[in-house]
Amino acid sequence: MSELINNREVDVPEQTRRQAMLREIIKELHAGKSVEEVKARFEEAVGDVTVAEISAMEHSLMTEEGIPVEEVQRLCSVHTAIFKGSIEQIHRSAKPEEQPGHPVHTFKLENREIERLVNFRLALHKDKFKKNASDEIIYKLLEDLSLLLDLDKHYSRKENLLFPYLEKYGIYGPTKVMWGVDDGIRSMIKEAKKALSDFTGETEQIAASLEEIIKEVNEMIFKEENILLPMALDKLTEDEWVRIARESDEIGFCLAAPEQEWVPERAAEPEGAEVPAAEGEGLSPQGFIRFETGLLSLHQLETLMNHLPVDLTFIDENDVVRYFSHGKERIFARTKAVIGRTVQNCHPPQSVHVVEKLLADFKAGVKDAEDFWINIKDKFIYIRYFAVRDADGRYMGTLEFTQNIAPIRALEGQKRILSE
Repeated sequence: MSELINNREVDVPEQTRRQAMLREIIKELHAGKSVEEVKARFEEAVGDVTVAEISAMEHSLMTEEGIPVEEVQRLCSVHTAIFKGSIEQIHRSAKPEEQPGHPVHTFKLENREIERLVNFRLALHKDKFKKNASDEIIYKLLEDLSLLLDLDKHYSRKENLLFPYLEKYGIYGPTKVMWGVDDGIRSMIKEAKKALSDFTGETEQIAASLEEIIKEVNEMIFKEENILLPMALDKLTEDEWVRIARESDEIGFCLAAPEQEWVPERAAEPEGAEVPAAEGEGLSPQGFIRFETGLLSLHQLETLMNHLPVDLTFIDENDVVRYFSHGKERIFARTKAVIGRTVQNCHPPQSVHVVEKLLADFKAGVKDAEDFWINIKDKFIYIRYFAVRDADGRYMGTLEFTQNIAPIRALEGQKRILSE
């Protein structure tokens, strides 16, 4: 089978000949010849090799032949004329995951920023804190940890976008374990912030917790880049990566954002080509739904649901997420990847037992509703769960109803006239 390996490589003499021709073309361009004048020679030099191979030859000219990068860049104008593509497109990596905008590229871009934050800035301030726990250094550590909490977006994209697709391929164990560790890191950062805010002299204890945070964050980066992301690249299709890229904005990015939108080569070629929709996505039949109390078009119904000042999520009788409203300001992130996913896998491992108990009570008829309320920054979040039953009392699923009621709690007196 060895004869099949590297069967795209150009043999050495041929590669040398082509490099010599490219070198001559560079000289001609440098001497003032136009793109049109060297176009034919360029085509002869590169033959039918791929863009990636052309880039590799150029790289060799710079590293092995010592030709300045500025001179080699002159070939870019020739590329553009021949391949009718942008310089960035021509020179981009042959591996999609190495192209700006691809979810894997973005995860790694963020990881480099996270590394800089924890291994240099946080580590430096931690060492200074151990020597002198001044108000100034405590403030700097609080600033570092507030920045580091931005990794919640990085972890949330993993958990709410990447994990659902892996689960479709039967991969559950690694995702559950990693989600649990993510939550542990989140908790450690919050606890360290609180300890610093209420500092009363526990220098060694806080320094140890900061060292643990640095260690855990670095280990998570290693697990992502050596286990999770290679596994995902092996399993997910190009269309699935496109959908993940498109939905990433819903959650946001950590310390760095994609440099550009990622468009696969095969999607970019036929102008206007659409990426196939996921199951159930983008299907909007034009029709009407007749209720006992009225008639609505599907468009009216969906628009109405998305205008409610609450977040709605419906889980069917088999605990599968079937629908969520998509208002302008959702309280908790939801992405289309959760559709068709069991609700247990949409929660951190530490809270799954609460979900299981709630659903069990609803199914058994022990309860019809359950309420929770929590504070998140300036919001007071009221979360309500209702068992949905048909006219015969058969359990059909659970409706989650979430609302920020802080503005309602703040109301006083009465209002009887229109606002200006």
